[in-house]
Amino acid sequence: MLQTANLLLRFILEWCALTALGYWGFQSSGTLLKKVTLGIGAPLLLAVIWGMLGSPGASVKLSTYVHLLLEIIVFGLPALALYVAGKQSLALIYGLLVVMNRFLMFIWNQ
Repeated sequence: MLQTANLLLRFILEWCALTALGYWGFQSSGTLLKKVTLGIGAPLLLAVIWGMLGSPGASVKLSTYVHLLLEIIVFGLPALALYVAGKQSLALIYGLLVVMNRFLMFIWNQ
C-alpha cells in the first residue's frame, strides 16, 4: 500500500515539475513572446526528455548512474525554477518531497 502511494507521489511530482517550469516561464521577465515560449516550451522539453530517456516506458535505456543524473536534472530544475520565481517555500517542499520519494524508491526497489 505504501509502495503504491510512493509511486503515486512520483507521478504527482512529475506533474508538479511541469507546472513549476511553466509557472517560472510565465513569470519570467521580458516580452510576452518570451514568457509564452518559456512557459510552454520548458515544460514541453522536459516532458519529451523524460518520456524518451527517464520514464519507466522510455525508448532509450540508460545506465543506473546516467539515469540518476537525469533524475537530478529533471526534478532539480523545477525546484530551482520555483526558487528563482520567488516561491522559495514551495521550492523547499518540492525538493524535500523529491528526495524522500527517491529514497523510498531506492529502498523499495521501485
